[in-house]
Amino acid sequence: MFKKLFGKKTSEEVITAPITGKLVQLEDVPDPVFSERMMGDGLAIDPVEGVVVAPLDARVLQVFPTKHAVGLETSNGIEILIHIGLETVSLNGEGFESFVKEGDKVKQGDKLISFDLDIIRAKAKSTVTPIIITNGDKAESLEKTGETQLTRGQTPFLTVKPK
Repeated sequence: MFKKLFGKKTSEEVITAPITGKLVQLEDVPDPVFSERMMGDGLAIDPVEGVVVAPLDARVLQVFPTKHAVGLETSNGIEILIHIGLETVSLNGEGFESFVKEGDKVKQGDKLISFDLDIIRAKAKSTVTPIIITNGDKAESLEKTGETQLTRGQTPFLTVKPK
């Protein structure tokens, strides 16, 4: 049903930066779950503003109850996790607002979540936001951006070629 909604498969998915900020390599994320790629491969962003947008056309798989993370699925079945900050689940939603729910179809650039950077800076471990391909076994290749300054919804961030 999902593929029917989005049309036929394309050869690759270009994922734009979901947040404006500075590129952080995954191995530099100060949390071993992400830096050691336990959840999958990807990149991270140190945000300069508190807005997360859809990095491409997708379906919302999950919005965590605490609104600190959102999962998306592309038309090719690639799953993307956007995890705002580190150890932010303990904030129990404080400083986060979601604009989508599970099952929503979103277009590149649609606002997904807003967050208060000052609250995260004061109460969480880090503002660094990992963006992870959680089902990398479905990807033939993953190309990462060489850009260091990223603009939400615009800068190409990851290119995934599905198997």
